[in-house]
Amino acid sequence: MTDTAATETPARRASGFGIRTAVSRMPATIVFVLTLLAVGIISQGLWRSFKHNPLFAEVAYGLPAFLEGRWWTPITGTFFVVHPWVYAITLASFIGMGYLEWRRGTRVALAYYTVGQLFAIFASALAIWLLAFTAWPWAQREALALDVGPSGGTMACLAAAATLLPSPWRSRAWLVLLGGSAVALLYWGSLADVVHAFAILLVLVVARPLRLRRVSVQEQRFVALVAVLALAAIETLTSIVPTDGPFGRTELGGGSWIDTAIDVIILLLVARGLFRGRRWAWVIAVILASINVVLGILVVALYVSFPAADLTWDGDPSVTVATAVLWGILLVYLAWVRGAFRGRRRAKLGLSPIPTVGEVREMLHAFGGGTLSWMTTWEGLSYARTRSGIVAYQRRSGVALVLADPLGPPESRAESVHEFVSTAESAGLIPCFFSADEATRALVPEGWRSLIVADDTIVDLAGLEFTGKRWAAVRTSLNRASREEMTFRMTRLADEPWGIQQQLRAISDMWVGDKGLPEMGFTLGTLHEAADPEVRLALAISPHGDVDGFLSWLPVYGKGRIEGWTLDLMRRREGGFGPVMEFLIGSSARFFADEGARMLSLSGAPLTHDYPPDAGMIADITERLADMLEPVYGFRSLHRFKEKFHPRYESLYLLYRDEADLARIGMALTRAFLPDASLRQLAGSSRELLRSGR
Repeated sequence: MTDTAATETPARRASGFGIRTAVSRMPATIVFVLTLLAVGIISQGLWRSFKHNPLFAEVAYGLPAFLEGRWWTPITGTFFVVHPWVYAITLASFIGMGYLEWRRGTRVALAYYTVGQLFAIFASALAIWLLAFTAWPWAQREALALDVGPSGGTMACLAAAATLLPSPWRSRAWLVLLGGSAVALLYWGSLADVVHAFAILLVLVVARPLRLRRVSVQEQRFVALVAVLALAAIETLTSIVPTDGPFGRTELGGGSWIDTAIDVIILLLVARGLFRGRRWAWVIAVILASINVVLGILVVALYVSFPAADLTWDGDPSVTVATAVLWGILLVYLAWVRGAFRGRRRAKLGLSPIPTVGEVREMLHAFGGGTLSWMTTWEGLSYARTRSGIVAYQRRSGVALVLADPLGPPESRAESVHEFVSTAESAGLIPCFFSADEATRALVPEGWRSLIVADDTIVDLAGLEFTGKRWAAVRTSLNRASREEMTFRMTRLADEPWGIQQQLRAISDMWVGDKGLPEMGFTLGTLHEAADPEVRLALAISPHGDVDGFLSWLPVYGKGRIEGWTLDLMRRREGGFGPVMEFLIGSSARFFADEGARMLSLSGAPLTHDYPPDAGMIADITERLADMLEPVYGFRSLHRFKEKFHPRYESLYLLYRDEADLARIGMALTRAFLPDASLRQLAGSSRELLRSGR
């Protein structure tokens, strides 16, 4: 007999644990779903339309049921679904209740569900009863309608669940809820749509998730983008799907496909321009909104004045009026946030005049910077002047990609961060900071996200001695270099003779050729950057006068003096001295310590951070990228090599507004690191990676 506990697989144990956890934390949601399915089986509603069941009139809720005294219908109608295909939507809508119950508990979820369902049903009946006293045909029709289903309660739970989301997803979720409800009500307007609208309205009033405060420029543009895209989708949908809303009925094929296609293309262009903050897009959107609102008003006025008149000269009048309502809301919104749409293509960032590289150097000399700050002097960067500092960035794929930290007095860094974010957003760019330190991370606007992109490896030089067992590898390389008469020389590229310079270029060109891609840029320099007079070169010279390897060191300035050096280039000659890198780094550490430097940075190898198991999707993507690029650039191997020098680690961050920006930021980083790579080179590298089995 086998021991079942011993043979139970980890997957099975995890599955059992997950089910027990779900049952314990979402019992009400599970009970409601199972009850709904059981009633569907008993009533045969899972495979037949319940509307034709004789029981429908007895259990369905609506104004006729209340007028006839069937006050139990809000409860009985909750457990039935009108059509079999609606079961899929209904069951999916319980996700909101499940999430709410998971986060807030069963009592809160039941309260929102029960109150939301009852309020939505009774409020809908009351509103329709009052409107039925008018001559409005839609109100007269809905006054006779009955319905079943739990959608009032589930919609209230969805709205309540949306209030639990972090900013800015909370406002975005509410935008979808309110927009979807408004579209359904205006274009179709069934009793269920009225119930949904009242359920959402209840939570909007009770929970107050959308407090009136000035949101960021990004969010203002995002709302305009979604609104215009929704209008384009609605125009397409109403041209292929008949509607029967409060303003009348439309028939299939009532409009011209050519007109619809032209309108949608224009709206897509306007939406893109609004998201980039362009003034021309705002002007066109305002003009389109004004035209649609005027048309809607004319249609209503003509209908009231001449009820028998033919109003179909430009599409169906019911769609015209419904669309005019949505355009009117958008028009008011665009007027309210008009300041968010002042961006110009290639707009200059920051104050005038534009900073020069010379000013950047002077600011580094005067106020210092981080271990990567000297990279802000490299070519390919633009500079934005703030009131008290300078920010170095690249403009790539609609992203203002800041390198390292703002330059200037440390006490003014917060001001520089917020000024740059504001000016980048005003120009229609996505602001983000790459390889920023902990101090900058603490200063970005509230709600920003951070992702560790590298761990800077710092070697403190004070009292550094290569003694003891932990330094055995470094000490062995130094001793071997001495025996083999290797020579260490700290120099500058311009100070070396032509022959040595040619050897350095040959070693570097060979390294690049082996990769199949151009040398990476942005935070990885080349010999061109190493030619800077303030950059030092560490050379390993063989007894025959050959360069077996070299390093480039970037200065790290404190206030008025060099406090350390950052490792940039690491190149070695094939077939040369084996432990040349250990020899060069160890010898450089001794040399700089004798000069009075405080520290060395061996730089942060990207994509090498060790994430905890629950770090989430971003960490998983980062690890997959590391697996893919390791055969080409060896980031992880380099990280393991640097551990020989027992550094301490300081995290370097990617700072960004929210997850919606990550796709564009990823494109910007790709082009920043590989600005000269062709599509063929990128594809070829991918094929090599696939062949390597990575």
